[in-house]
Amino acid sequence: MTWPRIARAAALYFAAIFALGFVLGTARVLLLAPLLGETGAVLLELPVMLAASWLAARWLTRREGIAAAREALAMGALAFALLLAAELLLALALGGSAGEWLAGLGRTPGLLGLAGQVGFALMPWAVRRPGAANRA
Repeated sequence: MTWPRIARAAALYFAAIFALGFVLGTARVLLLAPLLGETGAVLLELPVMLAASWLAARWLTRREGIAAAREALAMGALAFALLLAAELLLALALGGSAGEWLAGLGRTPGLLGLAGQVGFALMPWAVRRPGAANRA
């Protein structure tokens, strides 16, 4: 396992999806949630985020030669940790608390978002091409 390559892929994967999520999340909160409710807005955003995660993970695993399951899982786990840390920092920057952020994950929209984030974390593993590289 080559950690610099995995860390680079995870950082790029996180950055791409976080940036898209920031833009879509802003639109969700300001435009969609008032019309559809928070859960409805999350349900519309989630497939877009998962599709983007699939595309980004597919491109980055191929670009970085990540084909082994453990490398792909490491990439996804590191990207997931970066995503959770960034979301917590964003919540704190917007005046919330860590407790409020955690409590939000327990509500239906938060649970849906967390399920999407787990999908994001597993996507590098799901899209990898095990036969593309001979790694253990």
